[in-house]
Amino acid sequence: MRKTLSLLTAALVVTGLAACSSSSGEPSASSTPTAAAAACENVKAGDASKSVKVEGAFRKAPTVSIPSPLNTSDIERSVVITGTGQKAQAGASVDVALAAYNGTTGKELTPAAGFDDQAAQTVTLDDKQYVPGLVRAVECLPVGSRVVLTAPAKDAFGSADISQLSLTDKDSVVFVADLVDVLPTKANGTTVEPPAGLPKVTLAKSGEPTIAIPKTDPPTETKIAVLKQGDGDTVQANDTVTIQYKGALWRNGKVFDATWTRGQPYTNNASQFVPGFTKALIGQKVGSQVIAVIPPADGYGSKGNGDIKGTDTMVFVVDVLKTVR
Repeated sequence: MRKTLSLLTAALVVTGLAACSSSSGEPSASSTPTAAAAACENVKAGDASKSVKVEGAFRKAPTVSIPSPLNTSDIERSVVITGTGQKAQAGASVDVALAAYNGTTGKELTPAAGFDDQAAQTVTLDDKQYVPGLVRAVECLPVGSRVVLTAPAKDAFGSADISQLSLTDKDSVVFVADLVDVLPTKANGTTVEPPAGLPKVTLAKSGEPTIAIPKTDPPTETKIAVLKQGDGDTVQANDTVTIQYKGALWRNGKVFDATWTRGQPYTNNASQFVPGFTKALIGQKVGSQVIAVIPPADGYGSKGNGDIKGTDTMVFVVDVLKTVR
């Protein structure tokens, strides 16, 4: 399933490479790893990017003047506003506001997203998932920056189908992007002592959890406990949440899925997971870490799912990083 995004940002997702999921909404364990360890590419300004004039304050809808037809043979980036916040490294999940234009005609490709009172759009700086132009637009820059990126359409969109935006290989494109935030990679709430009888969770410096299953029978009902108490927004049923998680089987402690292994958080509608997972999310505050012990009735039922048998109880440790409604 593709991430829940605005029409504009959705159009910039590389076809077929956004996070896949089962019918329950849980991501597949076989998802492609990201290029999180790659060095970011600090694209330089050029005549084309400098020729685009942008007015307006950061996070406000920009007024953009493009000398159409804009001709360019390479990807170029001019920084209009230089931020002072955290730097956006390759592989990071970031929030952006974005406007995109056909450089040949000067017309918007789709309505802008994330400016003014609109929620910023979360993207991962990995051009295996998002088109190269979007990644190049904001990587290596500090939060608070506004940029202009110009490029040939085929270079900006890579292998994505540009015909859906009425573009051809002869067209140029212009992106105007505000880098709003870099998402945390782990829960940052206050540690809470969990109730007795639950699996023990220890955390690496990175925040990745290790789950130790007790040598007892699993509970027959879903058990949920807060391990870290956040103080951010509360997750509601129809929110789009961004999370880190690890899932293990009570039967043998085997890890069957983890965002930590894939190298990036996961974004989905809070109600589109297996029932027990959704119960663990709704009502939690951003910054919290939660443990959920989910028996089959609140998981995949008697049919199971892949390595998860119909009799398996699942254990998840979930970090709630962001919620949007």
